[in-house]
Amino acid sequence: MSKNIKNLFLLKDGLVFLNHGSFGACPKVVFDVYQNWQRKLEQQPVAFLDQSRNFLPNMKQVRHALAEKLGAFPDDLVGVSNATEGLNIIARSMRLNAGDEILTSDHEYGALEKTWDAVCKRTNARIVKVEVPVPLTSAVEFCNIIKTGMSDRTKVLFLSHVTSPTSLVFPLKEVIAEARSRGIITIVDGAHAPGLIDLDLNDLNADFYSGNCHKWMMSPKGAAFLWARQDVQPMLEPLVVSHGWVAQLGGSQQKGAFGNTRFIDCFEVNGTRDPAAWLSLPEALKFVHDYDWRSMTQKSADLARQTADRIADMTQIPLLASDEFSAPQMISITLPYCDVEDVKRKLYNMFNIEIPVFRWKEKSIVRISIQPYNTQEDANALVFAVKNIFNF
Repeated sequence: MSKNIKNLFLLKDGLVFLNHGSFGACPKVVFDVYQNWQRKLEQQPVAFLDQSRNFLPNMKQVRHALAEKLGAFPDDLVGVSNATEGLNIIARSMRLNAGDEILTSDHEYGALEKTWDAVCKRTNARIVKVEVPVPLTSAVEFCNIIKTGMSDRTKVLFLSHVTSPTSLVFPLKEVIAEARSRGIITIVDGAHAPGLIDLDLNDLNADFYSGNCHKWMMSPKGAAFLWARQDVQPMLEPLVVSHGWVAQLGGSQQKGAFGNTRFIDCFEVNGTRDPAAWLSLPEALKFVHDYDWRSMTQKSADLARQTADRIADMTQIPLLASDEFSAPQMISITLPYCDVEDVKRKLYNMFNIEIPVFRWKEKSIVRISIQPYNTQEDANALVFAVKNIFNF
C-alpha cells in the first residue's frame, strides 16, 4: 500500500478516509469514463436513450461483463441505482398474506428493516427476527439458529451476505438450501459483498440477490444490480411501470416490449434516467485488473485486522467474529459504551478521520474500512485518536 495509490482517487488531501464501506470511492480513470458517458448522453440524448439504437446494446454489454465477475448468467441480472432499490423491488413483489412470516436476523441494515416493516403494514405479514450471537465462530451454530426460526408460516428468508452493522460474512449456502427444501423464498442483501468477497451467485443459488457496485467494485455512485434465478423472475414487478413493461402472461422466457426477456425489459426501460454509472462498470472492472487490486487488498485485509486487534487490546472488548466470519477489509469494533455521535464528531473534527460510529443494540461500534489507498499511518491515526478520546 502506498500514498501513490491514493493519488489514483479523488479523495480530499489530508483526509484519513476509513469509511470506504459506506459509499465507496471511485478511481479517477473510472470517474473520467463516467463523465464521458454523461457527455455522450447530453450531446445526443435521443440517440443515446433510444431503445432502437444504442441504449439496449450498451446496457447488455455491462450485464455480460458484470455477470462474468459474479458467477451469473447475463440475462439473470439487471442494473438498478443501489441495492436498497433492488431489494425494495423484490420485497414489494412478494405475495404475502396475513400471518405469513419473514424470517431475518438482528444484524440487518436499518433501511431494509424499514422496507419489511412497510411490506408487513400493507400485507399484515409479520417479521420474525432471530438473534445471531456474537462473536460468530461457527457455521453450524449459525445455520442451526436460522433453522430454528423457520416455521410452517415462513414464506421469506431475508439475510445479509456481509452485515452492515457488524461486518460479519454470513455462511448462507446451507440455510438457502434448507429454505428451498421447505418452499421458502430466499432473498439476500448483498450490498457490501461485490468486490469485497468472492461471489458465485449461481452456486449460492438464492432466489434473489441485490448488491452494490459503488462500494468495493469502485464504480461511480448509482450502479448496483438485481439478480434473480430464472424460474422466479416472473414474480418480480418494477416499482416504476414504463415502456419496458408487459403483463406477466408466461414463464421466465416471456419476451418483453423490446425483445429481451420480460425481466430485462421491465427493469432496463423504466423511464428517463442517466445510466452513466452503470455503463462505467466495465472500466471499474478493468481498473481492478490493471492494478492487480486483488493482491493489494490482501494487505489491506491484514492491516484492517491488525488495527482492529490493536483497538481490542486497548479496550479489552472481544471482536465480533473470528477471522473466518469477519469481512476481509471491513471490521466492526466494539468501543466502550459512549455517545456515538460525539465520538464520531471528535474523530472528524479533531483528528480528520472519516469513519462511522454508531449504536448497534447496546454496543457502541466503530467500523473500519481499509483499501489499498490507506496506509499504516492512517491506521495509526485511528488508534491514536481512540486512545486519546477514551483516555486509555
